[in-house]
Amino acid sequence: MPNRLFNFIKNIMHTDKIKYELEFVIHASPQLLYQYISSPSGLSGWYADNVNVQGDIYTFIWDEAEEKAKLLRKKMDELVKFRWLHVEDDSYFEMLIVVDEITKDVSLIITDFADDEIEMQESKMLWNNQIAELKHVLGSI
Repeated sequence: MPNRLFNFIKNIMHTDKIKYELEFVIHASPQLLYQYISSPSGLSGWYADNVNVQGDIYTFIWDEAEEKAKLLRKKMDELVKFRWLHVEDDSYFEMLIVVDEITKDVSLIITDFADDEIEMQESKMLWNNQIAELKHVLGSI
């Protein structure tokens, strides 16, 4: 991507990060999938070792590490959007459930941000692994 276009895109987003999306077909109902992307018990089954919630603050725990995220938006059976509290820009991560009108296939679209191309590739690999675990937990393999 030419530098001017890259800088233009960064300015539009009000962040120095690269926004990217990943789409995964999930063989589960939107209602069941939503429980796994929005509830502490669901998220603990695939995304983190443990998840606690106080109000709109979610605490994600992995081994010895702990990160807090604010729930920015939630739409029943469709969407959750979080912002990490330690990040000082407008970046977020979002999980959107989409049902194809014709085929009725259920997809999970992940929107996330990375600092650079290397971090984006690493983050995509991590999301792929996490979604593989989600599919395993759902029996959607």
